[in-house]
Amino acid sequence: MEIMLSDFLSQLSAFPALIITTLLTLGVILVNGWTDAPNAIATCISTRAMRTRPAIVMAASFNLIGVIVMTMFNQKVAETIYHMVDFRGNVDDALIALCAALIAIVIWATAAWYFGIPTSESHALIAGISGAAIALQGGFSGINGAEWVKVLYGLVLSTVLGFLLGFAVVKLVEFFCRGFSRRKANRVFGKAQVLAAAGMAFMHGAQDGQKFIGVFLLGMFLAQGQYQVADVIVPLWLMVLCAVIMGLGTSMGGYRIIKSVGMDMVKLEKYQGFSADLAGGLCLFLSTVGGIPVSTTHTKTTAIMGVGASRSIKYVNLGIVREMVLTWVLTFPGCGLLGYFIAKLFIGIF
Repeated sequence: MEIMLSDFLSQLSAFPALIITTLLTLGVILVNGWTDAPNAIATCISTRAMRTRPAIVMAASFNLIGVIVMTMFNQKVAETIYHMVDFRGNVDDALIALCAALIAIVIWATAAWYFGIPTSESHALIAGISGAAIALQGGFSGINGAEWVKVLYGLVLSTVLGFLLGFAVVKLVEFFCRGFSRRKANRVFGKAQVLAAAGMAFMHGAQDGQKFIGVFLLGMFLAQGQYQVADVIVPLWLMVLCAVIMGLGTSMGGYRIIKSVGMDMVKLEKYQGFSADLAGGLCLFLSTVGGIPVSTTHTKTTAIMGVGASRSIKYVNLGIVREMVLTWVLTFPGCGLLGYFIAKLFIGIF
């Protein structure tokens, strides 16, 4: 089923709650582009392969392209997010609960950005809508376990595979380029890293863009009183809208995140930065094709850790890693509870 733009605009006039849901979803996409997308270009800036401003412009452009191109060929991640929760019931209550989830996500993500911690926007999104669905249904019947288990697969995939690919790719690069002089290596991998960072930005758009498209679809179908639609077709206008907003958010920067991921966690050479970006992009591609929602932050940071660990564990700043892990561990219960209580509050008030 596909919703035309004209139908969506008519829904906005009929359901005021959908207007708020739409604005909040766009706000969350903007925050994602602002706080999460900089992970894609953190390493190419830290190794000085690119200057900050051109790198941000590149990331914004490829985020936009990634959302549109990948969704046209594979929309499994959007479908996973859409089917993950059950907002069945009164239409107004369902839209109010979805609004509450989005507010929880914005609060959580903005607080993490303020403290310069690269939190997982993906996990905040999943936790927020899950908490709101539980509040709406009064129990765990609001969760579709068969779809939600993909989140657990994603945790393993992004963490373990990201680390192993980072380790393996940098070892292969070192093996095949062992005869390079330092000057030649910097020249070759300085250019190659720009391409790898562009690919990482493309896959960030493809993976995270689809997550928010899934939320958009959820709101649009709820407004029509449809809680589960088997054959979901993502309209082109929705792809373009999400892509433009994410690109705008990315263009706003995110230096704190760039510093935490690319500069503080581990010191990288250009060939190592290339290896981390290539490994992270490959992991995101495999996850997206499989319809598994993963954290781009998880994927990129564990790829960097794998690259650093290929030399020695001492090259990884474990203090930064512990800080990130603590944030990831807190995101599911923290943002989930936030979504739950805000949903309960809003449903009670409105």
